[in-house]
Order: sequence, then C-alpha cells, then structure tokens
Amino acid sequence: MKLFAKRLSLITLDPPQNSPSGAEENHRISTGVGAENAPEALPTFRQKWLEALKQVFPIYFAAHLAVFIIDYLAVLFAFTMPYQFYGSHYQFIKSPRVSILLTSWNMWPHDTSHYIEIAQSGYDHSWLAAFFPFYPLLMHIVSYVTGNDYLIAALLISNIAGLIMLVVFYQLVKELFDHERALRTVLYFSIFPSAFFFMAGYTETTFLCFVLLCFYEMHNRRWWLAGLFGLFAALTRNTGIFLVIPFCFEYLRQHQFRLKTLRWDVLSVALIPAGLVIFMLYTYITLGDPLAFQHAQAYWHHIYVFPLSGLVIVLQTMINSHALLSFVVARNAIEIGTTTFIVVLLVLGLVGPWRFPRAYLAYFIFAAIVWSIPLFAPIRPITGPLPYQSLSRYMLAVFPAFIVLAMLGKHRIVHYTYLMVAGALFFFLLTQFLLGYMIT
Repeated sequence: MKLFAKRLSLITLDPPQNSPSGAEENHRISTGVGAENAPEALPTFRQKWLEALKQVFPIYFAAHLAVFIIDYLAVLFAFTMPYQFYGSHYQFIKSPRVSILLTSWNMWPHDTSHYIEIAQSGYDHSWLAAFFPFYPLLMHIVSYVTGNDYLIAALLISNIAGLIMLVVFYQLVKELFDHERALRTVLYFSIFPSAFFFMAGYTETTFLCFVLLCFYEMHNRRWWLAGLFGLFAALTRNTGIFLVIPFCFEYLRQHQFRLKTLRWDVLSVALIPAGLVIFMLYTYITLGDPLAFQHAQAYWHHIYVFPLSGLVIVLQTMINSHALLSFVVARNAIEIGTTTFIVVLLVLGLVGPWRFPRAYLAYFIFAAIVWSIPLFAPIRPITGPLPYQSLSRYMLAVFPAFIVLAMLGKHRIVHYTYLMVAGALFFFLLTQFLLGYMIT
C-alpha cells in the first residue's frame, strides 16, 4: 500500500513552484539548455527498464483488476431479468459456468474469432486477408503452450504486449519530457474509453508496442532496430506501413536535412515496407492476389469518402433520428466525440503553451495519418445508423495526443474531469462489448 500511495503521489496535479512554463520547457528540450545540470551517472539498461516497469505496473494492475470486476458483474445483465412485481425475488436464468468470464471476450461480432481462424487454418478465405498475419502467427506459436486454446493464446499475447507497450511508452515520454508527465500519460492512456481493447484478442497492444518501440529507437538513433520494429508493425496492421513517413522525416531531421550527412544506415527504412511486401507475397502464393488485403475491404462493406463529408453525414444521421436519447445518437456521439477529442489534443500540441518542441514533429506526422485514415473508410451504406463503428478503438493509435493530455492534466479540473468521464465511458463500452454488442 505504501508503494501504491507513493506512485499516486507522483502524479502531480499542479506544477511545482518555480517550475518552467510549457514554452520554456519546450525551449530547454529543443536547445539542450540545462543539460549541464544532468546527473553524470546514467542508469544501466537493466536499471532503466526495471524502474519503468515499477512505475507502470500499479496502473497496469489496477486497470486489469477493474476490467475483471466489470467482466464478472456484466454477467448480471446477461443472465438476470428485471424485478418482477408479482414475485418476491429476482427472476434468474440458469447460472452460467465460470468459463463465461473468458468466452465473453470472443463473442460475435468480435474480430477475435477471425484471428483465431487464421491462427488455426491460415488464410483459407480471401476476405480474411483484411487481417494482417503477425498477431495470428504469434497466437499459433503460443497455442502450443496453452494446449491449443487459441483464445487464451490471444489474450495472453495482448496482455503481455500491453505491459511492454506501457513500459516503453512511459520510458519514451520520460526521456522526451519528465517522469510526472510520463506517468500521467500512461494513466490517461490506460483509461481511455476504448482502452479495454488492450486486454482483448485484438491487435491494439501488439501493434502499438511495435510502433512505440520504433519511435523509441528512432529517438535514440538506433535506426536498424527502429526499422525492424516498423517491419513488425507493418506485418501486424496495414497502417504500420505509414511509419515510413515519420521515420524518413526523423532521420533527415537528425541529419540536419543535408544529403551529404546521410549514412549507410538510411537503408534501414526499407525494412518497414518490407513487412507489407512479405504479406503481399504470401497472399499471392496462397490466394493468387497480392492485393488481397485491399480487395478484402469490399467484403467488409468499406467504402472510401472524403473524411469531412463522412462526418457531416454522421451528424445528419444523428439530427434526423429526432431523439436525443436513442441508440443512434449515443453510439455516434461516442465515436465522433472521441475522435474530436483526440484531434483537439493534437491541435493543442501544435499551437499555444502546450505545443511540442519542433524536434518532435515526427510524432504529429504519424498521429495525423493514423487519425485520418479511419475517416476515409466508413461502412456502407454511409447513410446507415452506424457508418463509423470503430473510431474510438482506432484513436488509441494516436498516442501523441495522450502526451498532450498529460501536459494539460497538471490542472486539477482537467485531471479529474478526464478520469471521471473516461472511466464512465470505459465501463459502458466494456460492458456492451462483453455482452456481444457491436463495439468493434
């Protein structure tokens, strides 16, 4: 308890006296002013990552405990009926087995079942090519340890990768800024309304783990490792290929944008598109179509529109429902609300007192790309009740927004408001997910 209390005390809500303003701090970071006061003794590799793990684990543990409690209590909604006035007790449906707490993570229409099918049988249907192969490959390997239980393998991978993801995220933000901001970033990231996907049989943690490792190695100028993690990210999700853009920008920035300063390690950027090329070769051999991952989008009813027009249609759908308390309004409000919230944070990170140093522009390049891509591909028909069904989940990939939120979180009103609102939405969406509603 003393350790947990100490961790909470480190998440400061107000800046200490005489601390530099956001602009001053950004100037210090970008220019290196104050580096002479840094301690000479640097921690070893083992000490650095053990300390990061020690800082992150209380948040990781608390989030998992909360999800377990919600998972258990969600059964009450599925297997009981409202109080009957003609009786003196609740009307109970036959109690399920405890295993329902596990199988509820793989109820239709969750994508987990598709990853399990790929892990078991490969890409025996062309429409499965919409799901990239690295996560199912890991499931297939881990299934030998789990006794061919692919669901447990999927959850095990996601939750281990989730811990690594948070540790790397903490260490990256700590090296970019400071410990307090890093801890708030991890906390806010862990309770975002759709953050329960970090514990589900989805690619969120695996993909973000590789993305953050890629950025961490870019920050430390280890380009071949950055390229390798970018390759894994591109094999995990189609948006991983766009790491090429911030990679090239960051490499050129660190070499003062002068071609004569480039070194042979610039070739490491080729590793990132190599991930997509590997998958294209595989689908060409097995399915006869190197672009199967793109053609499969038609099976899932994705169409391509200009993002602004898609958002306008969603707003029109909400207005035309003529009911404020309706499923259409509530679900679309969550999707559009979280998307708007993230883009506002990105804007604040580029202008005003919370702006990032120019040296970190590569983070916002990637953030802008992964924020906009889902808006180009709503579900057909776009005039239907839920044209955008997974925006809140895709917003998890816009990780720089949470660093900006951590900057704002030093103010009490922002800190407590976010915790309460995000926590309430987290509970609602997770409960819906566990009961098999369309929360994908």
